[in-house]
Amino acid sequence: MSLTGNGPTLRDVAVMAAVSIKTASRVLNDDPAVAAPTRAAVMEAMRALDYQPDPAARSLRAGKDRLVGVVIDSIGDVFFAQLVAQIEATLDTAGYRVLVASSNRDPVRERDLVQSFVSRRCAGVIVAPNGPDTLADLRMRDVPVVFVDRAGTLAGSQSVVSDDVGFGRTATSHLIAHGHTRIALLSDTPVIDTTRQRHEGFRAAMAEAGLPVDERLVRTDCPGPAEVMRVVPALLGMDEPPTALISTNTRLSLGVVPALHQRGRTDVALVAIGDFAMAESRSPAVTVIDHSPERVGDAAAAAMLARLAPPGDQPSQDPTVIVPARLIARGSGELLP
Repeated sequence: MSLTGNGPTLRDVAVMAAVSIKTASRVLNDDPAVAAPTRAAVMEAMRALDYQPDPAARSLRAGKDRLVGVVIDSIGDVFFAQLVAQIEATLDTAGYRVLVASSNRDPVRERDLVQSFVSRRCAGVIVAPNGPDTLADLRMRDVPVVFVDRAGTLAGSQSVVSDDVGFGRTATSHLIAHGHTRIALLSDTPVIDTTRQRHEGFRAAMAEAGLPVDERLVRTDCPGPAEVMRVVPALLGMDEPPTALISTNTRLSLGVVPALHQRGRTDVALVAIGDFAMAESRSPAVTVIDHSPERVGDAAAAAMLARLAPPGDQPSQDPTVIVPARLIARGSGELLP
């Protein structure tokens, strides 16, 4: 019951705990300087009174809210949906909540979203940038920024990325090692760093093996599964069709696999960058580069939590964190030409 008759207030908590309002406020805002017995008394008073702090008022007192803004391409993308779920789970254990928004690969929208998170006093921002310099000149008001999946150049930021060149090289070299020389690469337009770097890895592996790249097999007109369902039959209908395919992201793999199975072409080798549901249940099971969104999301959240720690407790951090991946050979990538 309220001691004032108007609902439990911080003053009520202070009176019950026999402390000053300032001390009760310091406990509420996790001030480490408060003695343990005092903290326990205040917390017990909060529980006894069922005191619910006003998040907006607390944000104003602390200067920042316990919210982290996350900006990704699209929440409808399988990879980013899983990545965000892991970010949320990791931050939740530390007492932070997540606000998620999709940039739809629009640099202007991306800037507006990040700026809105800063304006509403978010504690930090995690963003998958449309390009390395899209936020380079943005004023962040000391709000920490962690770039995820793609590197950014904002001063003082940190990037959590994967070895995308390595993904393309590993997938291609694996197929070459199994006798393939005509390898098709399926992707959307390589304007995003991750896609462009996977193309670089593909071309590097082909060059290292002394193999020419048939540009007709490099398809950059596959933004989603529907387009892949059209492109795969066209490739297989060529006079010299590819004997192997590389799908550069999970979104496209969800079109490649049924396109092959519907035509009874499970003899075509396939390596998918990014694991996905049902990949193991196909026959043959799909060989993948295990580009785990959960590991990337957890690393991004951990990087953000390190930056949100009190200045004296922040560990030294590399400007770029590379999350490792592995090739899982399941059958489709080991088929011979």
